[in-house]
Amino acid sequence: MSAPTSSTRRSAEEIGSTPTGPRPLPPLGPQRAVPAPDEVDTVLASGLRVIAVRRAEVPMVEMRLRVPFADGTGPNGSGGSDHPAVAELLATTILSGTRRRSRVGIDDDLAGVGGEIGFSVDPERLAVSGHALADGLDTLLDVLADLLLDATHPEDELARERERLVERIEMASAQPSVIARRALQERRYGTHPVTREMPRPEEVSAVSADAVRALQAAALLPGGSVLVLVGDLDPAGAVARVESALAGWSSGDADALGPLPGLTAQDLLLVDRPGAVQSQLRLSAPAVGRSDPRYGALQLANLTLGGYFSSRLVENLREDKGYTYHASSSLELDPHGAVLLVETDVASEVTAPALLEVRYELGRLAVVPPSADEVESARRYLVGSLLISMTTQAGYASTLAGLAAYGLSSAWLREHPARIEAVTVEEVAAAAATFYAPTAFTGVVVADAASTADGLRALGGVEIRS
Repeated sequence: MSAPTSSTRRSAEEIGSTPTGPRPLPPLGPQRAVPAPDEVDTVLASGLRVIAVRRAEVPMVEMRLRVPFADGTGPNGSGGSDHPAVAELLATTILSGTRRRSRVGIDDDLAGVGGEIGFSVDPERLAVSGHALADGLDTLLDVLADLLLDATHPEDELARERERLVERIEMASAQPSVIARRALQERRYGTHPVTREMPRPEEVSAVSADAVRALQAAALLPGGSVLVLVGDLDPAGAVARVESALAGWSSGDADALGPLPGLTAQDLLLVDRPGAVQSQLRLSAPAVGRSDPRYGALQLANLTLGGYFSSRLVENLREDKGYTYHASSSLELDPHGAVLLVETDVASEVTAPALLEVRYELGRLAVVPPSADEVESARRYLVGSLLISMTTQAGYASTLAGLAAYGLSSAWLREHPARIEAVTVEEVAAAAATFYAPTAFTGVVVADAASTADGLRALGGVEIRS
């Protein structure tokens, strides 16, 4: 068969259309049950929860470890203002060496089994992510145990990492998105430790190696932590290998983040950023988490508003008005619940008009509920995303670790596509009316006050401090 000529080729628009209009998408078929994997989910005597899942598509093993790592020195972790700085330096220097291995030795041992390992930290948890060839699992676990129990955090490495971290923080702190995030967290949660997502440079500069070592000994503990292994493995055997490798990591409960303060509706706060040519709009309201029966309907309502590209916010603010390149709505989950976040960045001159349109779309979602077509489009996207998250070893490991941190198991993930398919248009409308009323939101507008305050004042619902 000869190749089509330029005159016979059809464009994507032509392929997706018929003489009477756009080609309709076929209806979703019945959702087939996701088979339960070969899995062991158990809690060791140390308090470490281990989830091992056989997924033998490739001869690899993915590892995820999540340790609750809040500041536990006061009520709800409210003390110890240097905790974020010490925790960040712990995460950046833990790979510098142990009593048995140098930094190069760690890298060589992991490279020998096709492995890698990395650490990160936030106000809620310390996270470890790694992988190795399936026959290198014992080496991966041995390196992990060595780092958890015997990291030395050398003085010279700490000094270098302090300088790098201070430089990164100073650069990040000038970024509008970081300024907006910090302002939003403080508006939502006051002085709760969850707001300390990034330490101050002066706090980092004051951290000593002894403080880092002391934090690791006191806070990097197995009780309440979750270790997930997914790959070409025998689940029961993998759990036994974890128990053996981490035998020395044997006691103590990690510090979990205390409940966040209740999010209350109040005016947005104008945060002055003199000379800024762009404004950051961040709006937030209370929501419900995965264990609530309304969660599926809330997910679909959120997608309709701004959870993916084919959403009302994108169509209004980007496609119709041209105010922004990006507008979104999302659910931020924590172990105790969830909040909604609506965000967009716009040019200073359209700050007030953009906020007006965001409020309009919130109100429209609440009183003009998503149509059946909108719900079906969101349903396709959400079910597809869920299934994609289960297709790879890495994606499945990360998803399971995230669920386990909130007390959920793989069963929740396997059953959720069917729950989404069962959500009715009426349930989505009820969720939209319950959670998206504009009066339920608070947040911040980070902008040049000199050029935006008058428009925001005329619009109302914005606190403008002199």
